[in-house]
Amino acid sequence: MMTAHDKDYKVLYYLERVAPDATLEDARILRRAERTLQRWGEEECGNSNDHCSWCITRDEETGKPYREVHPHRGESRREPIADREAGALKRIKAVCERLGINYFHQGDPRGCALYVSRETLTGSNYTNGIAICA
Repeated sequence: MMTAHDKDYKVLYYLERVAPDATLEDARILRRAERTLQRWGEEECGNSNDHCSWCITRDEETGKPYREVHPHRGESRREPIADREAGALKRIKAVCERLGINYFHQGDPRGCALYVSRETLTGSNYTNGIAICA
């Protein structure tokens, strides 16, 4: 089983293809931010158990994130939560700007959540980039 340290080195190995000046710390930041985005995407899709269903939503007016909880019996509620997605994207942006590369956040939790490349990445070409997941 790979340790977190091993995973950082694996990400660095691929990251160096587009950013030769990348450091192990850059790889660590990007890998951990990708894991945060992956989990966020899973939570946006939602989950449930025998008692309730829940998911992350954003307020349409303010953009603030909430956890919506829908009990199978009783009233639904919205609980404010920390915006971990915005924090992860902020860290990714800082690393990528310093390295002079572009990134794309792919929000579908069935795949890698973060891709980087020298070229601009969009929803139609992001798989041309390097997947930052280990």
